[in-house]
Amino acid sequence: MLLELNNIFKWVNQGGNRVFLLKDLNLEVEEGEFISIMGPSGSGKSTLLNVIGMLDGFQEGEYKFLDESVHAMKEKNRSKLYKEYIGFVFQAYHLIDELTVYENIETPLLYKNIKSAERKALVADMLDRFNIVGKKDLFPAQLSGGQQQLVGIARALVAKPKLILADEPTGNLNSNQGEEIMQLFKELNQEGVTIIQATHSETNAAYGSRTLHLLDGRRDHK
Repeated sequence: MLLELNNIFKWVNQGGNRVFLLKDLNLEVEEGEFISIMGPSGSGKSTLLNVIGMLDGFQEGEYKFLDESVHAMKEKNRSKLYKEYIGFVFQAYHLIDELTVYENIETPLLYKNIKSAERKALVADMLDRFNIVGKKDLFPAQLSGGQQQLVGIARALVAKPKLILADEPTGNLNSNQGEEIMQLFKELNQEGVTIIQATHSETNAAYGSRTLHLLDGRRDHK
């Protein structure tokens, strides 16, 4: 089992009331799955991805990742775990404006104490795989949306994560670019990478091997 969420509750306090973002949520994910999370805006999709990606905590419940209790860990160990195993792809690309394409892709490797020669090789692989060798010295502002998203995915993949979390990965792209990105996820999944994507799109969701519906922070068992 790659990860397991048991009875997760997450809330914020607004004017003395608890507003639930996730409510008694349970989820088991096996290695190699491709899961789509669907639901209207505000249903908790991004919150769930952030909890799985260890960017967000929660108030009640337990979270196990590779049999380790994430909720009981010190922040330092948690951060080490997600840098080691998890890659994020966001709708808004989140590239670092003042770094070149090459440097953006290299960023995750700097956290992992990988020697310079190996870093070069890994980044070169990614540039090659995504056909962006010619763009390596450009800055994000010089790229189209589709190219920025490719760089975002290359960056998420360069450290060879076990799990890719994608939040509306094609949200800002035209349909051809979107389809290209989804095909790419499908290939990665066939190579053994586990993928969890949040999406509004039925078309994108269909690439997954199963779909999870959320409504008001809980599983909607349609």
